Amino acid sequence: MAELRRDPVVGRWVIVNTDDSLHPPDFEKEEHVFRQADVCQFCYGRERHTPPEVDVIRPSNTPANTAGWSVRVIPNKFPALRIEGELNKRGLGIFDISNGVGAHEVVIETPEHFKKFADLSEAEMLNVIKKYQSRFISLSGDRRFKYIMIFKNYGESAGASMEHAHSQIIALPMVPKYVLEELEGAQQYFNFRGRCIFCDIIYQEYQDQDRIITENTDFIAFCPFVPRFPFECWILPRKHTSQFGSLNEEEQHHLANLLREVLSRIKISLSDPSYNFYIHLAPVNQGNPGSYHWHIEIVPNLTRVAGFEWGTGFYIVRTAPHVAAKYLREAKI
Repeated sequence: MAELRRDPVVGRWVIVNTDDSLHPPDFEKEEHVFRQADVCQFCYGRERHTPPEVDVIRPSNTPANTAGWSVRVIPNKFPALRIEGELNKRGLGIFDISNGVGAHEVVIETPEHFKKFADLSEAEMLNVIKKYQSRFISLSGDRRFKYIMIFKNYGESAGASMEHAHSQIIALPMVPKYVLEELEGAQQYFNFRGRCIFCDIIYQEYQDQDRIITENTDFIAFCPFVPRFPFECWILPRKHTSQFGSLNEEEQHHLANLLREVLSRIKISLSDPSYNFYIHLAPVNQGNPGSYHWHIEIVPNLTRVAGFEWGTGFYIVRTAPHVAAKYLREAKI
């Protein structure tokens, strides 16, 4: 029999199959096809085909926008939002509109065309984490921006238009609705109990044990009790913090290690599925929401959202999270 489960943060209900969970072999496999590197704009030697880099890790003796870099951040050539201009918020009858002002950047994670994100070395993953943090801090300095979204689409079915390993950063002039729901849910919980709801979720995971995938000194990874999708994974700092920009060097190392490990376990357990991951961060330039707890959500693309989900907001999850966590925990990496 299935269970109805309510997300304690945003109040969303899901339907979880607890008795007849789908297992990794039950999901359709997706083949990842790589084009030749000589036509890829993100590879070494083709830097002139992209917008000029805005941030980079490269030896000091190499010129900007040439080969030699390890991680390169560039403006998106086809941005969803542009950094130039003013918001000019205004009304149009009952509708609110403003100019499409923001920022849209691409983090090219490696110069190696055929290297997948899950296969980065410890040092390479650390460099990516450092650029995520440095760009978050830099974009947060623009008072027009209220939210910085860091995310990755891996695989065509997950929305990736380029197969060369990369992720994206979008700065928004407002806070997205889903993040607002998390902020409001966290604040309501704090007002009622005097504690962070995400810290209590971590405590509950340690109590139950069977949904934890892995952990280290600073971070824990688990399959949440109320997922929206099969094999959904969360990574949270073990100590309470809303400030992604305050990660110290040791915490950067530990985050890089855990993210790399979780993605490797997903790759092995699920035959290298497409996936999305995104970092849910506190808003910027509007005070410190002390009740919030930043975190990473990773969603393998194993099923499709259909009419019931769109029509009700309920998600049907075919694999119970404790079953998913067991496969990921036992993967041989």
